Amino acid sequence: MAVKSCVVMLIPLALLLLAGSSSPAVAQLDVGYYSKTCPNVEAIVREEMEKIISAAPSLAGPLLRLHFHDCFVRGCDASVLLNSTEGNLAERDAKPNKSLRGFGSVDRVKAKLEAVCPNTVSCADVLTLMARDAVVLAKGPSWPVTLGRRDGTVSSATEAADQLPPAYGDIPALTKIFASKNLDLKDLVVLSGAHTLGTAHCPSYADRLYNFSSAYNADPSLDSEYADRLRTRCKSRDDKAMLSEMDPGSYKTFDTSYYRHVAKRRGLFQSDAALLTDATTMEYVQRIATGKFDDVFFKDFSESMIKMGNVGVLTGAEGEIRKKCYIVN
Repeated sequence: MAVKSCVVMLIPLALLLLAGSSSPAVAQLDVGYYSKTCPNVEAIVREEMEKIISAAPSLAGPLLRLHFHDCFVRGCDASVLLNSTEGNLAERDAKPNKSLRGFGSVDRVKAKLEAVCPNTVSCADVLTLMARDAVVLAKGPSWPVTLGRRDGTVSSATEAADQLPPAYGDIPALTKIFASKNLDLKDLVVLSGAHTLGTAHCPSYADRLYNFSSAYNADPSLDSEYADRLRTRCKSRDDKAMLSEMDPGSYKTFDTSYYRHVAKRRGLFQSDAALLTDATTMEYVQRIATGKFDDVFFKDFSESMIKMGNVGVLTGAEGEIRKKCYIVN
């Protein structure tokens, strides 16, 4: 019942965001886009996602991350899913994307849809639905997903390296990157809450633990006890095997404990710590960290995910509907 009421509450919001958008492409997206061509698309995706997350709960975070990394480079066009070719190094092989997981799960869901509705549902829509369902199945909020995205045919590792928000980013740098996608400072602090799910490899945060600067061995913005604990897992900057939970203790559950860690200076990345350096983002972190505003965060996250899912979409005759998500037709 709770999920149903949440969806009903947010439908007017989705329509409002579409109506207020200046993008003709976004205006072509529609919750019922496949109502005649593939009416069971959401049920098919959800059924497969239930099986995937039931078998591997730790995949919720990576599947959500795939959607983020897709939308921040060329918009939400599934370009992150394309394989590299002999003459082109694709996004998924860019350094920031080397740790992405979940590609096989996307292929699995796409194959199910192709069997029922061939050449109909885009990989971009599949990934957007899977990200939403990953959050729901991790006990997070639900929101209506407008559909009708088309798949891009270009994927560049160079663009990914240049455009993805870096784990070491400060507020000015991150704000600039988000603004380039029509996302604001609130979206930045809210979408950072996605770090409640998943794990990270040592190289993405080891610089905070070893030889941080000429004055400090470890990042002074990182709680010293937490830094000591991280060093027991991450022995050096070159340790690529060890994983750390981004939200220790509940990394498979979508909740607000991430903000409690950040408020205690125990965010894993420099970009997490940066949220305490700006008055607006710090106020939001501290408010959600109280544990009294989970419903506010869930609503905010839903709104920001709708906005992000509309970034740079291809519609109409643009792009294509890939038969297989890892290769252009």
